[in-house]
Amino acid sequence: MNGPVVVGVDGSPSSLAAVETAAREAERRGVGLELVHALAWSSGPVPPGVAPWDPDGAGLRDRVNEVLTDAEFRARKVAPQLAVTREVLMGEPVSVLDSEARAASLAVVGSHRVSWLRGLLHGSIAGHLTAHGSCPVLVVRGRQNQTGPVVLADVSTAAREAAGFAFAEASERGVDLVVLHHRHDRRSSAGSLFGLCEKYPEVTVRPRAARGRRHRALAEASVSAQLVVAGVRRWRGTAAALSAPDGRAIVRHAHCSVALVPSGKR
Repeated sequence: MNGPVVVGVDGSPSSLAAVETAAREAERRGVGLELVHALAWSSGPVPPGVAPWDPDGAGLRDRVNEVLTDAEFRARKVAPQLAVTREVLMGEPVSVLDSEARAASLAVVGSHRVSWLRGLLHGSIAGHLTAHGSCPVLVVRGRQNQTGPVVLADVSTAAREAAGFAFAEASERGVDLVVLHHRHDRRSSAGSLFGLCEKYPEVTVRPRAARGRRHRALAEASVSAQLVVAGVRRWRGTAAALSAPDGRAIVRHAHCSVALVPSGKR
């Protein structure tokens, strides 16, 4: 897709880190960056004649402008020539980002706090976007390592879309691709990756045996990585592949950013 990279902005340190990463991704893809701020309706009483979305009047407008100006400043420090647009939309963050990400090439969100991550697959922004959206979702977390490899979480559960995304990322970043697999996955992984190896001959693939539980092996591999790519199987509007404890642990325990690549029916 040639759509913009869309990133949610709320002024938190986590969202500003996401903006910087999103700017790098947009520059590398040759697309624009869209900064999205969700403005919730006021839940309390407002004086007569005051709009319910703006109970503080100009004060709220000033705060929103400050948040977006700071975010744009961060983005332009990373990519000075990047085309940046701002969107302030009414609604909950989940709904707002879902709407904007439909035409995006990538949606980027911050990791926020541990409690938010625990709810990743039960109504949070990243979980909702992965289950209902059409583009990959990048959850920015951990150290931003610019030299480590790309890690494909597990070729046995990752859809072909995730494997293709991982190869493309490794190619564009000029780094190796580490493919985690268990012993019984080795034969199937070799067959499923053969076509991609031909398509991306410049990418060095390094198979890595995953010993023990999958999420522990992935956490170990992510220590030196710059990106982990995980396939997400969708089923009836849910991120089915990440509904198990191992799936949730992919995001919770990774030491670097995680790209969730959806496949299947929305």
